[in-house]
Amino acid sequence: MTTRIGIVGCGAIGKAILKAADAGQINVEVAGVSARTEAPAREFLASLQHDWPLLSQTDLIAASDLIIEAAGGHVVPELAAAVFDAGKDLMLISIGALVAHPEIMARSRETGCRLLMPSGAIIGLDGIKSASVGEIDHVTMVSRKGPAALDGAPHIVNNNIDLWALTEETEVFSGSATDACAGFPANLNISAAVSFAGIGPDRTILKVIAVPGLTRNCHDIEVEGEFGLMRLHLENIPSENPKTGKLTAMSIIRTVQQAVDPVHLGT
Repeated sequence: MTTRIGIVGCGAIGKAILKAADAGQINVEVAGVSARTEAPAREFLASLQHDWPLLSQTDLIAASDLIIEAAGGHVVPELAAAVFDAGKDLMLISIGALVAHPEIMARSRETGCRLLMPSGAIIGLDGIKSASVGEIDHVTMVSRKGPAALDGAPHIVNNNIDLWALTEETEVFSGSATDACAGFPANLNISAAVSFAGIGPDRTILKVIAVPGLTRNCHDIEVEGEFGLMRLHLENIPSENPKTGKLTAMSIIRTVQQAVDPVHLGT
């Protein structure tokens, strides 16, 4: 039986998933889409070959086997509760929301409903997950982003940091992944993914560096432990949303493909 997916959100990521499904890249049926702003969503849906409906969130959950969240961390707690109460599976793009709401993971295990978390705009999670079977001494991550990618983040606003006045690369945050996800909820889902794969958000250390003129979102991760030493470097080209790398949408599409494929590769 073909899996029916429902997509919550019709921004850059939601559109990328729909385009992939429209082109036959994902072996699923699309039950529909829900969106906060209906007019742009209807316009986009009308541009596709398939005639997929815009539904209320309640109707979307009822019509789907797997709900894909692509609407931002603020929707996650209520959405997860509704999806699991309906006995459906959930894929979260806004993984950072789980740092503040670990009960969502507990609820997934309690109900047996799958909670899928794509790697998103980061690499090396399979290696970090493997390393976590043994002892890990430290996990550190440095993210370098241009002003547009960090603009409007709560940490930037609350600390009155004028990103556009910077003339050289400047460290704007240093702390745990827990605090990073709170301070940059739309920017650092990757730090949550790295922390869950390894030693947890409280022990994972993150630095955020604003770099004037930088056009890629760059991440360096170092993991050391019983297995040895791992260093990872990634440079993401942003999507139409400067806060989201193109690799994020690609990762989500691949995760959907993997979720419906009996053959799995990787840890």
